[in-house]
Amino acid sequence: MQITKYCKKAVENYPNRPATVDLQTNRQINWQHFIKRVSKLAGALLSLGLKRDDRVAALTCNSAVHLEYYFATIWAGGIFVPLNTRLTSHEISRLLYDCRANILVADDHTYSKLDESSKPEHTIFAGKSCTPDGWIDHESFLKSGKPATDKNRGGEDVATILYTGGTTGQPKGVMLTHNNIISNSHSALSILDDGKPWRYLHAAPMYHIADCQWNLGVTMIAGTHLFPEKFEPDQVLSVIDRFRITHTALVPTMIKILCDVPNIDSYDLSSLRKINFGGSPISPQLIKRARETFPKCEFIQGYGMTETSPNISMLQDRYNTPGNPKIESAGRPVPGMSVKVVDENGEELSRGKIGEIITKGPHVMAGYWNNPKETERTIRNGWLHTGDLGYMDEDGFIYIVDRLKDMIITGGENVYSTEVETAIKKLDKINSCTVIGIPDDTWGEAVFAIVVPNSGQEITEEEVISHCRKYIAGYKCPKSVEIRREPMPTSGPGKILKRKLRKPFWPDDERQVS
Repeated sequence: MQITKYCKKAVENYPNRPATVDLQTNRQINWQHFIKRVSKLAGALLSLGLKRDDRVAALTCNSAVHLEYYFATIWAGGIFVPLNTRLTSHEISRLLYDCRANILVADDHTYSKLDESSKPEHTIFAGKSCTPDGWIDHESFLKSGKPATDKNRGGEDVATILYTGGTTGQPKGVMLTHNNIISNSHSALSILDDGKPWRYLHAAPMYHIADCQWNLGVTMIAGTHLFPEKFEPDQVLSVIDRFRITHTALVPTMIKILCDVPNIDSYDLSSLRKINFGGSPISPQLIKRARETFPKCEFIQGYGMTETSPNISMLQDRYNTPGNPKIESAGRPVPGMSVKVVDENGEELSRGKIGEIITKGPHVMAGYWNNPKETERTIRNGWLHTGDLGYMDEDGFIYIVDRLKDMIITGGENVYSTEVETAIKKLDKINSCTVIGIPDDTWGEAVFAIVVPNSGQEITEEEVISHCRKYIAGYKCPKSVEIRREPMPTSGPGKILKRKLRKPFWPDDERQVS
C-alpha cells in the first residue's frame, strides 16, 4: 500500500474537484493542479540532495503548504517530520538533533524560533512576508522543481515521524509506515464517511496525530482540505458558515470554546455533518450544548495514541447522548484492531476487571526512532502496551479509569509530568516537587504542581510558572502551583504517591483521569 497512490486516485476520479482552499485569498487548487505541485515540489527536494529516508521537518502552522510538503516528501522517498509549533527554541533544537532533519520548512510564525546552531543544512521559508536572509523562498523553490517520478515507497517503509512526550522527559519519535497510516484511514472512514463530498477543516494542529491522520483520510475520498492558521473561535465559526464545512476533528476543549462564543447564533453551522473528537470523553452537559449548537452534526469519539496512528476504538454518535451509559466509554475497537485488558503478568482479565489496555493490529507503529529499548518496552509479543488502565464491559466497550504512564492530557495535548518536574527542579530554591493532572472544565485536565521549597526559602506560584516557561512550551507549564512546607507522601522506597495526591481533586474513587 502506498500513500501517494491516493493522490493519483483523486486526480483520476475527480480532477476538477477542489483539493485545497486558501482561506485568506479564497484561492482553490483542484486535485489535478495539486498533484502537479506535489510532483514539482518533490523534484525540488531531490535537487537539494534528498535521499531515501532523509527527513524533512515542517515547523509550520496549518496550511496547504504543510499538506504539499507532507505528500511531496513521501513522493520523493523521504520521511516527513511535523514539529509542534508551540514548543520553545530549546525543545525544537532537541527534536531537530534527534531526527537529523536534512531540510526544514518554517513560516512567518515559527522561523524565528530556530537557533542558528540547530538549523539543518537547508531551510525553506513558506511565509507570506519577505524571505529572511539565508533562507530559500518556498514559491521560487517550487517553481524551480522539475516534476519528479514517484519513488513508490510503501508498505512497511516509514512515511512520517511524529514526536510524543516520554516518561523520562525525553521526546520519542513515533515511526508510522505507509501501512499504518493507510489502515488507520480505512478504519476511520468506515465509520465517518457518509458517501457525500467532504469539505474538511483542519482546525486541530496538523503536527498532532488527531489531525495529521486526515491528511490522507480526506485525500482518499478526494475531499477538500481547508486550513485556518490557528484555532481562533470566531474565525473557525466564520469558515464553517462561509465555506460550508462538512467535517472536522476537535478535542472537547475546542468544542467547549466554540459553544462559548457569545454571538454563535449569528453563524449558519448547519453544513457540519461529522465531528471526530478525542483526547478525553465528553461530558453529558457539553454534548447537550454541542448538539444544540451543531444541530445536524454527528459526534464520533476516538480513543487512541500517536503510536497507533491513532485509532484504537471509536464511540459512534448514537452512544454520545446524555443519559446513555456508554457515553462514559471510549467505544469499541475499530476494524482491524484487537484490544485486551491484562494484569501485571500480561494475563487477560475478565470483563469488568481493571487492568492495562493493550492493543494489536495494522495501526501499531513500526517503533520509536533510534530508541529500540523503549520500543521493546512498549511492544511485547506484538501487543502495544498503552499505559492506560481500564476495563471492558460485556458489550466490548472500553472504559479508561487511570494511567500507568505519568501523563496528563490537557486540551488534547500530552504532557509528561517528568518533563515538567525536570524544568521546575532547575530552580535552586526547590527541595522536591511533583506534577499531577487535576480536573478542569475547559482543558479536561490541568497541569498542577506541588512544590516543597528548601528550608528557610520562600517561593511563589508566579515564580515557578515563569521559570518553567523558559524551558518548556506554555501548554506544559503548570496552570497552578501549591507551595507546601511538609514532605509529600511517599512509598516505602521513597516514591511520591501521586494517586494519593490526586485523590482530593477527583470525586470518583475509580476514575482519576478526564
